[in-house]
Amino acid sequence: MKKLKTLYGLPRKILFCKKTLMSNQRPTSEQEFTHNIKTRKKTIFFDKNNVSDAWKFSRKKKLINYFKREKELIKLLDFHRGKYGRYDCIVPGSGGKDSCYASHILKYKYGMNPLTVTWPPVLYTDYGKENFKNWLFTGKLKNISAKWDKDLMRLLTILSVKNLLHPFQTFILGQKNFAVKVALKHKIPLIFYGENEAEHGNKIADNKSSLRDSSYHTYKNIKNIYLGGVKYDDLIKKYKVSKKKLDYFLPASHSEFEKNNVEVHYLGYYLKWTPQETFYYSVENCGFRPRPFRTAGTYSKYNSIDDKIDDLHYYTTFIKFGIGRATYDVSQEIRNDHLSIEEGKKLIKKYDGEFPEVYIKDICDYLKMSKYSLIKHFDKFRSPHIWKKIKNRWYLRHTCNKDGTDD
Repeated sequence: MKKLKTLYGLPRKILFCKKTLMSNQRPTSEQEFTHNIKTRKKTIFFDKNNVSDAWKFSRKKKLINYFKREKELIKLLDFHRGKYGRYDCIVPGSGGKDSCYASHILKYKYGMNPLTVTWPPVLYTDYGKENFKNWLFTGKLKNISAKWDKDLMRLLTILSVKNLLHPFQTFILGQKNFAVKVALKHKIPLIFYGENEAEHGNKIADNKSSLRDSSYHTYKNIKNIYLGGVKYDDLIKKYKVSKKKLDYFLPASHSEFEKNNVEVHYLGYYLKWTPQETFYYSVENCGFRPRPFRTAGTYSKYNSIDDKIDDLHYYTTFIKFGIGRATYDVSQEIRNDHLSIEEGKKLIKKYDGEFPEVYIKDICDYLKMSKYSLIKHFDKFRSPHIWKKIKNRWYLRHTCNKDGTDD
């Protein structure tokens, strides 16, 4: 039998974790950021019993002594408190539940004075914008928001969709890099994100991420950098983009880290971090409100809701990897012991791969594409080992419910 072609360097054999229902086609969080899927085969997700690293790590978390961890946090905060003028730490975010929780608890429980930093969504939802305002008002927080060039953001987003089917690449680039640049500029060397991403195939970090990794050598390898699937030099020559504007999407130069000691920490290392609990906390303390309707492709209303393009992003992961938004949510809730395997299977079957209809007109207008041409464009990115076309319709070959065409 002829072997089916695989795209993105994905494993040829499709497996599902026995404990979390996540597929072994899922890229790591770092690969999602860089769009470097070619290294995927080298990533160990599952053991010989088809149990994922994510599940094992979630079990290890249950053994953590958070009383001891909190003491570590207090020691860290005491070291930095009041040293850098008005603000003594930075919390990146846009008013979602995690940034609400992180900034509020740092300020009102631990006595810090955080400066919030925002890389704005590409296309704000109305309720996302309200959550952003409520976040700052209720917490009495100051904020620095990036003022990226709107035309350039649009161009890079269009190129990312056309070349990579990755509508969030440029947003993720800014989100990762902007807070660090603000920290360097204002000499506030302490940054707090929420949850550590170690469960998802990355090297298991503990509480701090190094800023001297390969991404901060960007300027030494600038000719090999691609944004939106286009080489850096071609963006300047072919698309007439200025270097100054492109710098917004790139990391700070490595030389700046020789002079500064910026630390990026994860509150999820020090405090027990449960998404549902951060949601309840942010509703009660920060004026956060969920979507007024269910999010397309899943059963929840409060995760990643500030950007209209978010819905399209999760739909593209379904196209490229056979993993929709419901699978991400189910896997996380199973790891937190909030769902059973059978409940998770039913939710995935019902919602995974649902088309993001609510904002599709706004998204297509922004991308300068018709809905028809966008849907046709998706097909170029379907890997043959994941998808099978029958009578002009696409079906998954394998599913966690064992009802794919090849199961």
